[in-house]
Amino acid sequence: MNTALDARNTRPTRLSGLTPYAVVGAPALMALYGGIRLVPGSRAPGPGWTAGHTAMLAGLLLFAPVLLALHRRLAPRGTAARTAAGAALGTAFAGLLCSLAQIGIDLVVGLAAADKAEQSRLFDRVQDVPGVLPVVYQVGPLLFYVGLLALLTAAAAGRSRALRWWSPVLALLGTLASGVDLALVPLAAACYLLALAPLARPAAAPRAALA
Repeated sequence: MNTALDARNTRPTRLSGLTPYAVVGAPALMALYGGIRLVPGSRAPGPGWTAGHTAMLAGLLLFAPVLLALHRRLAPRGTAARTAAGAALGTAFAGLLCSLAQIGIDLVVGLAAADKAEQSRLFDRVQDVPGVLPVVYQVGPLLFYVGLLALLTAAAAGRSRALRWWSPVLALLGTLASGVDLALVPLAAACYLLALAPLARPAAAPRAALA
């Protein structure tokens, strides 16, 4: 019996206990950001801007244990499958870091600017720095959604069957909705919540493998 493999697969991690809360909290905080953004005046420096972006920052941070939980559920077999799973996780985390940088910049600019005009000038100054616009605002954040969708698809289609087919479909719909119009962020958050909800249940213990 391959007890070493079983021990590695069933060993609890500190982040695993956070997963159920993160699965709900990440989309909920994203929805809060989207809702605050619809309030008049929240797109200019002030309490609305600060509250909304703080909620989004916290929501993005909670996606870290969600991504790790997805990766744990894949149970890839073979070097190629493990490499692909690791690449998907790395892509998602790279995009998450870029998204955190973007929200962090937005939050700091909102706190530093006295009005909308100064806010625009500060954004122009930051985005004029070579590499910031493509990495932090244009291409970089997209990697998070690419990696997330890859992990969801693998979890739904792989041998672990940790998720149902509709999880990656809902995540894709949510991603497209928020890409079309940021006013649809609350709808996107609802899609992510439904897509990720199965992760809130404890993972089944793997069967013992014969040597």
